[in-house]
Amino acid sequence: VLVAGCAAVEGGRAARSPATALAYPPARRSDHVDTYFGEQVADPYRWMEDTTSAETRAWVAAENEQSRRFLDAIPEREAIKRRLDELWHYAHYQPPKHAGRRYFFLSNNGKQDQSVLYVSEGLHGRPRALIDPNQMTADRTTAVAEFVPSPDGRLLAYSVSESGSDWRIWRVRQVDGNRDLPDLVRHTKFAPAAWDRDGSGFYYLNYPTLADGSGDDRAQGSVYYHRLGSPQADDRQVYALPDHPTRIPFPAVTDDGRYLLLFIADAVVENGLYYIDLETPGAPVVKLFDRWDGVYNVIGSRERTFFVWTTAGAPLGRVVAVDLDHPDPAHWRVVVPEGKEAIDHAAFIGGMVVASYLQDAHSVVRLFGADGTPGGEVRLPGVGTVENFEGRGDRNEAFFQYSDFFTPESVYRLEPAGNRLELFRKPATSLDASRYVTEQVFYASKDGTRVPMFITHRRGMRRDGTNAVLLYGYGGFDLAESPRYRPQMAAWLEIGGVYALANLRGGSEYGEAWHLAGTRTHKQNVFDDFIAAAAWLIANGYTNPRRLAIHGRSNGGLLVGAVLDQRPDLFAAALPKVGVLDMLRYQTASSNARQWAGDYGLSENEEEYRALRAYSPYHNLHDGTCYPATLITSADKDDRVVPWHSYKFGAALQHAQGCSRPVLVSIETRAGHRDGRPVWMWVEDYADQWAFLVHELGMKIEP
Repeated sequence: VLVAGCAAVEGGRAARSPATALAYPPARRSDHVDTYFGEQVADPYRWMEDTTSAETRAWVAAENEQSRRFLDAIPEREAIKRRLDELWHYAHYQPPKHAGRRYFFLSNNGKQDQSVLYVSEGLHGRPRALIDPNQMTADRTTAVAEFVPSPDGRLLAYSVSESGSDWRIWRVRQVDGNRDLPDLVRHTKFAPAAWDRDGSGFYYLNYPTLADGSGDDRAQGSVYYHRLGSPQADDRQVYALPDHPTRIPFPAVTDDGRYLLLFIADAVVENGLYYIDLETPGAPVVKLFDRWDGVYNVIGSRERTFFVWTTAGAPLGRVVAVDLDHPDPAHWRVVVPEGKEAIDHAAFIGGMVVASYLQDAHSVVRLFGADGTPGGEVRLPGVGTVENFEGRGDRNEAFFQYSDFFTPESVYRLEPAGNRLELFRKPATSLDASRYVTEQVFYASKDGTRVPMFITHRRGMRRDGTNAVLLYGYGGFDLAESPRYRPQMAAWLEIGGVYALANLRGGSEYGEAWHLAGTRTHKQNVFDDFIAAAAWLIANGYTNPRRLAIHGRSNGGLLVGAVLDQRPDLFAAALPKVGVLDMLRYQTASSNARQWAGDYGLSENEEEYRALRAYSPYHNLHDGTCYPATLITSADKDDRVVPWHSYKFGAALQHAQGCSRPVLVSIETRAGHRDGRPVWMWVEDYADQWAFLVHELGMKIEP
């Protein structure tokens, strides 16, 4: 355990320094200019979008070298790294998937960089290792990404992610004998395989192949069927959307194997949902929901009835039973009505609806019969987060994960009929949770909106304005930020830090309206919410601007970049990670990136361009401003948020910085956006980030 204290602070930084004033690697500023609706916008680092060019690669290498020198010279880094390694290595489990007589699950014994896929004969049978990705590559950067057992449990379709890429390679393993079949499916991402009823093949989302043999994610994906024993070149295209270039069809098969579902995605607030009756040869595609007036998700089926979780006509969500012979909304039967809280997730398990709600940003689970009869509330172990439900409509057995700020992901087994809950697997860590406490507060944003925030800190902390506070946020894509255990946050608490999690608009904390209030031309609300959270923490004695840092990743990296631009005086340090930072050109990276337009809008539309231009982090830096000390992190194999966002923003911020606070750019060369990173890489990453904060916030730690 690490003990924290305070060091002398000069201008927000510790008096000691691991490096003298930085001389940043030169980055050529071109005269490239784009014109948007009569306005000229400079893009001096456009050349960095060619991430494979010699010039870009040389700049990244030089930035990495400088960052490495700076971070390695921080005396506390090694102690932080050791403690992170201890906290990260704990035994943990994923909820098991049932098929036939078998259960399949991922587990880590606490000493492994990647989780191993196991199978057991029966729920309490002795687990047998089926796939160990730790043996696949020397640096353990290959991971099992998704796995789907065949209906009888004899076969397992599984995908691997290499170096954190979103691209997947699917193989099929014969469970008896533990050997792979010859089948190999490439160029898929974002969707698991969906087996047919008899396990003779599966449906998957496929992208076109480029001349060099790689997948083309600038093009549109379509659904294919792979029959076992045949080469991928012979796979049959099942469905494509050539008339809608931004829409992508995701396949699934109902539990009874009768229907192929096609979830047509274009944005997170609305979708289409089609189906094909697999029992009828040559059956057409039926466009069941094609009004694009809400989210539609089939959670289960009974013969000719679909149980659908939808926001259509119910912004907080409801579950309806839809007769396929009479699918008009006038004939829908409400199973779970819209309530006061938003439904975050719903599943059809054991003939019942399991509905997980968000109540002031934490989970509440309620049960309903297929006829709508209330089945009671599931008694959860605390104020936390429930996710990853596994179960089938025909089995009275569900598994899910529960977590809170002090409780690692514990697996629970639920029998919906009877509302019986039991702990199935619980990890143990070396964090002494009794030393810390979480409080939930509510504060007013700029426009008066009431926003919740969780604050976790050591017991007995004095609110004297001197605490080192890390404020985290996301605020987008209808995703809620709720209490979860994170090893890196446990380490941050141990070195004396306070962790604040703001539940910003743009997420799903209070349903569709909360999400929409932080999208497109309303995106500034998200930044206002974050700035207001910082101001509240200062006004209420938790910290001051010299001891306050901000952190966010992906869309949260955008958040940090925008707020850093708008209120540089409010923060001492900033950690934008894998951020979306050039908002005028984000959509040019891939077809997936273009789908983010539902949250961001597009610079191709004038009203949305005006909003994007006003907050785009890359375009709103001002030369000579004293910006917070900033550590920009990304990965050169990130194919979700491409790393040139961080390259361009990093070069621009270094050029604009008007004081001695450092701006570092650190790019991992063996990782992607998030998935598949080995434990050692996470440990190194957060050792850098927390050491940077210790230095810049003037913290002192001792073993």
